[in-house]
Amino acid sequence: MLIVTTDYVAGRKITATLGVARGSTIRAKHVGKDILAGLRTLVGGELKEYSEMLVESRAQALSRMEEQAIKLGADAIVGVRFVTSQVMAGAAELLAYGTAVKLAEEDNS
Repeated sequence: MLIVTTDYVAGRKITATLGVARGSTIRAKHVGKDILAGLRTLVGGELKEYSEMLVESRAQALSRMEEQAIKLGADAIVGVRFVTSQVMAGAAELLAYGTAVKLAEEDNS
């Protein structure tokens, strides 16, 4: 499955638009990690606890989006974007979405 942020796939023609494919995950802060991150803000530096959580969240949202695109019969997802929103105090959703499309066969001549 090709997944791109552009509105097209270079060298390939989009033959059908199948609809929006999306995948999301909602994550809550872990109290222990939150305390460590809070202490780290005093001395500066990367908040590794949150970086790791976001990497995992993006991967899960992308995987779920790809699963939905496969169910739609897509060859690719174009125009992929990420959005976050707070759903309650201490918890946020990370949403990946894009347009599921069919591509013309590659011309190998």
